[in-house]
Amino acid sequence: MNKNIYGTIFLFIITMSISAKVEIEATEHIQKIVFGAGCFWGAEKEYASIPGVIDAVSGYSDGNGVAPNYKAITEPVNKNNPNNHAEVVEVTFNTNEISAEELIRHFFEGHDPTQLNRQGNDVGTQYRSIILTTDEKHIDVAKQVSDEYQLLLTDAGYDSITTVIKILEKFYPAEEYHQDYLVKNPNGYCPIHATGIKFNHQKITEIDNSSLLEGKNIIVIEPEGYCPYCEKFKKDVADAYQGTIPLSFRLATELKGLDIKTPTWATPTILFLEDGKEVFANQGYMTSEVFYQALGAFKLGKSEAYSVAFNEGTDARFCKQYEIFKNTPDGIFIDKLSGAVLFDTDDRFDSKSGWLSFTKPVDGAVYELEDNSFGMQRIEIRSISSGIHLGHVFNDGPNGQPRYCINATVLEFKQRENL
Repeated sequence: MNKNIYGTIFLFIITMSISAKVEIEATEHIQKIVFGAGCFWGAEKEYASIPGVIDAVSGYSDGNGVAPNYKAITEPVNKNNPNNHAEVVEVTFNTNEISAEELIRHFFEGHDPTQLNRQGNDVGTQYRSIILTTDEKHIDVAKQVSDEYQLLLTDAGYDSITTVIKILEKFYPAEEYHQDYLVKNPNGYCPIHATGIKFNHQKITEIDNSSLLEGKNIIVIEPEGYCPYCEKFKKDVADAYQGTIPLSFRLATELKGLDIKTPTWATPTILFLEDGKEVFANQGYMTSEVFYQALGAFKLGKSEAYSVAFNEGTDARFCKQYEIFKNTPDGIFIDKLSGAVLFDTDDRFDSKSGWLSFTKPVDGAVYELEDNSFGMQRIEIRSISSGIHLGHVFNDGPNGQPRYCINATVLEFKQRENL
């Protein structure tokens, strides 16, 4: 598909959002936790490299009476000051990809928590081992992980863990020259003093995404926990969707092998993929109208079918699709986007008009609108499931019945015996 079509999708979604003047309806999965594990240069680089970490910022915290800057905390008078600030790293993370527990395990494995107010040759209270949480629940998680690690350390002959675990009061970002220090200075001094003791990590079973590497697919990212906007999307769109482009649900950790560019911290996030590569994505809840507008551009591209479905266009008389559909075997005609059943061959007749004609639709499948365009008074027919334009209804059908004059390009056909 032409990249301009995907640009059209994005422009449409933005326009809808601006016109509605509302924030995206999504559950955000972003949290922060602060770690002190000695020199913050190396710690920041390590945390920044962990999948699921959005940002890692060096800074100062947990001090009292000492200015939160590098000059003050490194003064000799503060070397043994218990009220000195600690060198810390504020970690912002996507809980859809990594949990606080996993980050805390990284923390303990990444330094020697048994050393009091030091890491290797870096000695002083500024280098103390500390966990500062922004969530009360993480206190218990951190203590549990600490207890697990203590058992492993004891078996290996190490002393007791000295890590302080408490609620964060205030985080002060460090001076700019400290941020990404080892990226700017690859040979900079900041050794890691890890013990080498590792947790017994459970092997994660990876989901098979091979079916998503070919053709068009739609993925809805949901969290492990409850997401009200995900439930709303399922109820309003996904539960009724029967389209030919597969729609599946995944956790953010289950996207291996796919080329995804959009951040996964919001749920739902709806991904439109082609051959395993993201071509368009929407963070947050999509109404049925917006979803099918996007799906229309994704599936139909710049085609006659798209023009009919969304611009109230009309098929050419006796078009190719009409010739294919006018004499099909026994079966049903479905909405090209939603897959909902619209018409039955039992109700089809040849009106000689050059367009598909039916005496009635399937019950509850379509709705009517007044159409006074082009100086005519007509009744427009639209699909209830997707809202796309289908055609018009007239009162000149056989034996006094209506004639539903329907555009063939917005339909797909299923033979009865294959249902």
